[in-house]
Amino acid sequence: MNSDRLLQALSYTAVFCGFLSLWTTGALGMAGGLLFVALAAGAWLLEGTRFQLSERMGTVLILLAIPVFYILWRYRLLLFTGTGSELPAILARLILSLSAIKLLQKKTDRDWIFLFVMAFFQVLLAAGITISATYLVTFGAFVFVMVSTIIVFESRKTEESVREGLRHGLRHGSNTGLENENTRPGFLRLLRPTALLIVAITAVAAPVFFMLPRVGGAGIGGQGGLSTSTGFSDTVRLGGIGTIQMNDEVVMRVRLDEDGVSAAPLRWRGIALDVFDNLSWRQSKAAIREVRERGERDLIQVDYLRGQTGLQLQTVYLEPLDTPVLFALHRAVAVQGNFQILFKDAHDSLSFPRSGERVTYKAVSETSLPELDVLRADRAYYPLEFQNYLQLPRDLDERIFRLAETLTADAADRYEAAANVERYLQNEFGYTLAQRAGGDQPLADFLFNIREGHCEYFATAMAIMLRTQGIATRVVNGFQEGEFNETAGVYVVRQRDAHSWVEVYFPGEGVWVPFDPTPFAGLTGGAGSTGIVARMNKYLEALEMFWIQYFVAYDNQEQRSLFTTFRRGISDLNDRTSSLFRDLQDVLVGWWREVRGDSGARARLVALGTGIGVIAGVVAISILLVWSYRRIVRSRLWHWLWLRLYRRHQANAVEFYEQMNRILAARGMVREPFQTPMEFAYSVGLPEVVTLTNAYHRVRFGEKRLSGSEVEAIEQNLRRLKVGN
Repeated sequence: MNSDRLLQALSYTAVFCGFLSLWTTGALGMAGGLLFVALAAGAWLLEGTRFQLSERMGTVLILLAIPVFYILWRYRLLLFTGTGSELPAILARLILSLSAIKLLQKKTDRDWIFLFVMAFFQVLLAAGITISATYLVTFGAFVFVMVSTIIVFESRKTEESVREGLRHGLRHGSNTGLENENTRPGFLRLLRPTALLIVAITAVAAPVFFMLPRVGGAGIGGQGGLSTSTGFSDTVRLGGIGTIQMNDEVVMRVRLDEDGVSAAPLRWRGIALDVFDNLSWRQSKAAIREVRERGERDLIQVDYLRGQTGLQLQTVYLEPLDTPVLFALHRAVAVQGNFQILFKDAHDSLSFPRSGERVTYKAVSETSLPELDVLRADRAYYPLEFQNYLQLPRDLDERIFRLAETLTADAADRYEAAANVERYLQNEFGYTLAQRAGGDQPLADFLFNIREGHCEYFATAMAIMLRTQGIATRVVNGFQEGEFNETAGVYVVRQRDAHSWVEVYFPGEGVWVPFDPTPFAGLTGGAGSTGIVARMNKYLEALEMFWIQYFVAYDNQEQRSLFTTFRRGISDLNDRTSSLFRDLQDVLVGWWREVRGDSGARARLVALGTGIGVIAGVVAISILLVWSYRRIVRSRLWHWLWLRLYRRHQANAVEFYEQMNRILAARGMVREPFQTPMEFAYSVGLPEVVTLTNAYHRVRFGEKRLSGSEVEAIEQNLRRLKVGN
C-alpha cells in the first residue's frame, strides 16, 4: 500500500472513530448514524473519480449548511432523539453534515486537516454528552488512529519534498540527492513513533487530569435522571414501588470494604414513612430536618455509635435520580463525600441538596443489632412522641384486627409477634408485580381476596397488623442488594431491585429492627446469572465501573484526598531523610568526642582506627570502581558492542560502496585509478550510483551516521542496480 492510499485509509478511519464516539452517546439516533455511514462508504468508493464534488461546490454546501441547521433548530423543525437535549443533537448533526460534505468532495491536504478537526470536535462533543465507559474505548481508538494518521500525513509530505530534492540534485550535479530518498513508513516503524506519541500525550494529560475538578454530570446536554420520585418522596401511593420495579436502569453501584458476596441479605435504606390512610403512606414530620455539617476529612456524623462492632464501610456511586435521598445500609452513622451539609429527618432518612448529577460518597453503617434474647426481653413502654408509629387509618377493615390477633395470640413478646406475622405473609401469599388489589381499602383486598402482590403490600400488611397489637412500626422504601459483580467487586443495583420492608421499634434498647415479610420469589440479588453472555455483561459492567470510579466520580473531594496522600508521602520522606541525617550527625559528633579523648585514651585510639578504616574503605571502593570501568572499556566484549551499537553505520559505509563497485564490475563498469568516486559515478550515468556515492562521501569523510531511512534507501538502490533497473 503506497503512502497516499495508506493516508486515505487512516483518514477515513479517524473520521469514523470521531463519528463512533458521537454515535455511542445516543445524540444521533439510528437513522442519522446509518445515513452518515452510507455517505462515508459512498465517498470512499468515489475517491479519485469524476463524480466527486468540486472544491467550490463543497465550500458552497458548507456555507449553506450552517444557516440551514440554525433555522431547523430555531423553529424546531427536526425531531430530536437520543440525549433529550436539542443543542447537543443539532451540533452533532451539523458537524457530521460538514464532515460528509468534505468526504464527498475532491480533497487536498487542507481538506484532510478540516476533516481531522471535525473528528476532534466530535470527540469533544461526545465527552460533553456522555459519561459512559463506551466513550473510553472510542476515545482510545481515536487517539491511536489520529496519531498514526498524522505520522503518515507528515511522512508523505517529507517523501514528496525529498523526491523533489533528489530530482533537483541529479539535474545540477549536487551532492544532495539521497537524504531519505524513500521514506515510506512500514507498519512496525509506524507503531513505534505512534506508541511514543501516545505515551507523551499521557504524560502531559495525566497531571492535567489530576488537577482539573470533576463533576458527576455529563456536561452540556447531560443525561437525564431516572424517574424514581414516585417511590422516594414523602408521600407514596400504595403500589408505587411496583411501578419502579418495571424498569431495568442502574440506580447505583456499591462497593463494600470486604470481599465477596455478603452472607446476609443487604438492603440499601432510603426513606421511612409512618402515616397510612388506606391508600398511601406519608411522613408525619416531613418538614422537620436536622442539618448535619461537614467536619474533619469531609466526614459528616449523622448518628452515634452504640458499640465498636458491626461497622460496615460502603462506597456508593449513585446515578442521577429524581430524589435527594442518600442510600446506605441500616443505621448509617457517618457519611463522607463532596457535601457541605446533609439533612436527617425525624425518621432517620438522609438527603442532600441535589442538582441532578452523579454522586459518590462513603457511608459507615452500624449493622449489628442486640442479641435475640435481649429483644425478646424488651417490654418497655413507648414514649409519647412515638404515637405516630402506632397510627391506624380510619375505617380500617375489622378483619385485619382479627387476623392480627390470631397470628400474635401465642406470642410472648414483641419480637415473637413480629416474627409470626412476617412468617405468615412469607408462606401464605404469592408474589406478583401486577396491580390487582384495589378499591377503597386495597390492603384488605390484598389480604382477604387477591392474596398476592408485591413487596409494598407485604410491608404494609405487616406494619398495620402489628400496629393493631400496639407495636410501633414504619415502612421503609429502598433497594435490595442487587446483583454482585465479582469482576468489578461491586453490587449493581437497578430499579427492579426497589423494595419495601418494615422496621419495628424496641423502646427498651432504643433500636429499630428490620423485618422483611416479602416471599422468597420477590427477593433478588446475589451472584447473578451465569453463562457466556452473562459473563461478558459482567466484564462490560466492570469496565463501566472503572470508568465511573476513576474518571466520572473523580471530584474535588477525591483530589483533596489524593493531594493529602501525596503531601503526607512527601512529609514522611522528609521525616525519614531528616532522621537519617540526624542519626549520621549524632554518629559523627560521638566519634569526634571520642577522637578528642572525652572517653579516654583507649576509646580515642578505637575511634581513630575506625575513622581511618572507613576512609580506607571508601578509597578502596572508589579505586575498584575505576579499575573495573577501565577493564570493561578495554575488553573485547565492549569493543564488539561499541562497533555493533555505535559504529554499525560507519562500518557499513565502505561495505555498501564496495558492494556497489562489485555490481558495476559484473556489468563491465570499473572505476579507473585516476577517477575520483564522484567522477566515476557521473561517468556511469545512473542516478542510483550518484546517490550511493553521495552517501559514501558523507559517511566516510564527513563522519555522518546513517539514519534508518537512509539505510533502507541504500538497500533499495543496491537492489535496483542488481536487477539492472
